[in-house]
Formats: sequence, structure tokens, C-alpha cells
Amino acid sequence: MAHTKSAIKRLATSKKANLRNRARVSELKTIEKKLRAAVAAGDAAATELAKQFASRLDKAVKAGTIHANRAANKKSQADKLLAAK
Repeated sequence: MAHTKSAIKRLATSKKANLRNRARVSELKTIEKKLRAAVAAGDAAATELAKQFASRLDKAVKAGTIHANRAANKKSQADKLLAAK
């Protein structure tokens, strides 16, 4: 357990950030699953989902939740998925 006042504050801040980051990552996974399902079903909304997915990835990178290269790889995978349909 933290002993100093600043360490206690830092622990609280870290917990909040962890919850925010987990929520963002969970949202990304949900959108990716929806995108894959839409492409598999041949749904026309897949392109709109891909745009939303790319936007959310960029926001997650900007916030520092995920690494920029991971986002680039995910966007590339989504583009390949759409091109194959």
C-alpha cells in the first residue's frame, strides 16, 4: 500500500485511467466484432462501421490507450476485410 500522500493520489489516478482505458479497448473490440459480422453478412453498413472503427482507433491512440502501430494494423485489417467482400 502507498504511504505518501502523492503516492496515494497517484494510485487513485491510475485506477481511474485504467477504467477509462479498459472501456475504450472494450468499445474497440465491440465495434470490430460488429464490423466483422456486417462484412460476413454482406451488410451495406459495413463501410460506415469501418469509418467509425478507424475514428475510434485514432482517438484511442491520441489518448494513449493503444499504440499507434497497433491502430494502423487494425485499420489495415479492416480495409482488407472490406476489400475482400
